[in-house]
Amino acid sequence: MKICIYGAGAIGGFMAVGLAQSGAEVSLIARGAHLKAIQENGLTVRGKDGERNAKLRASSDPAELGPQDYVIVALKAHQAWEAAEAMKPLLGPDTAVVTAQNGIPWWYFYGFEGQFANLQLQSVDPDGRQWRTIGPERAIACTVYPATEITEPGVIKHIYGDRFGLGEPTGQITERLTRLAEAFEKGGLKPKIDPKIRDDIWLKLWGNLCFNPISALTRATLDIVATDPGTRAVARGMMAEAEKIARRIGTHFRVGIERRIDGAASVGAHRTSMLQDLDKGRPIELDALLTVVQEMGRLVDVDTPTIDIVLALTQQMGRVAGVYPVFPEQTEPVRLD
Repeated sequence: MKICIYGAGAIGGFMAVGLAQSGAEVSLIARGAHLKAIQENGLTVRGKDGERNAKLRASSDPAELGPQDYVIVALKAHQAWEAAEAMKPLLGPDTAVVTAQNGIPWWYFYGFEGQFANLQLQSVDPDGRQWRTIGPERAIACTVYPATEITEPGVIKHIYGDRFGLGEPTGQITERLTRLAEAFEKGGLKPKIDPKIRDDIWLKLWGNLCFNPISALTRATLDIVATDPGTRAVARGMMAEAEKIARRIGTHFRVGIERRIDGAASVGAHRTSMLQDLDKGRPIELDALLTVVQEMGRLVDVDTPTIDIVLALTQQMGRVAGVYPVFPEQTEPVRLD
């Protein structure tokens, strides 16, 4: 089994080391000092259970690696959109593309029936670049729950968690899905095959869509955002609007709003990924977490006053800081039949 991890950052690298231990032929697309370190010394994951190192083929050029059985895209949503064309050399006739990103994926309405069938969301895939270049029939969803960080080039710290959700957009349990899950399991990663993977996508998004922008705006850690009465109320309002949108599209939530916020508070003084990106001057991942929810609200005629305010403030903050926008100007959603 040939697996390429496109984006050997903290999560991508963590997955790569695990999958390499499963016996799969794992390669990486990386860049800069991190790429050089991997090429010279391999990739190292350090955690509470010790240290693991894997010698992996790594390159900045997908053409050097050739067609794969699976391409796991561990880039942020805006980076994945930018990389769609460059990914082509990795795609053979039967290559599956595993989207391991936060937020609503570009293929979200693939496999839907009725009025939303094959609707392409401009917020996460402007002009349908990924839909056309990759093709939604290749997509496998992956929800990511571990927390990791790069501590130095070629070295990843595993903070907690090893759970991943896996599912086909169609809800089917396919051979390619079960083979991927088996590789995860053999590599010490804990996959859960979920026929209703969109429910899991929304459950994770539910927290990210509010905690990330609120923390970036206030510079507060997750425990403060979730427990301060004012910011908790803002988060609650955003989540209530998002829940109404998701339920109209057919999503089921297995926990309530208060429990979801309490769960975030229990994580402690965690700096959200958006706050970390803002501090480091990196583009913030806003469109896949929040702009797309606003767009979907308009599709199903749900007003989003709290989301609208927080989104506008975060967009303006990002523009002033030079870290937004990262996509071309959004237009109305289009249908790709």
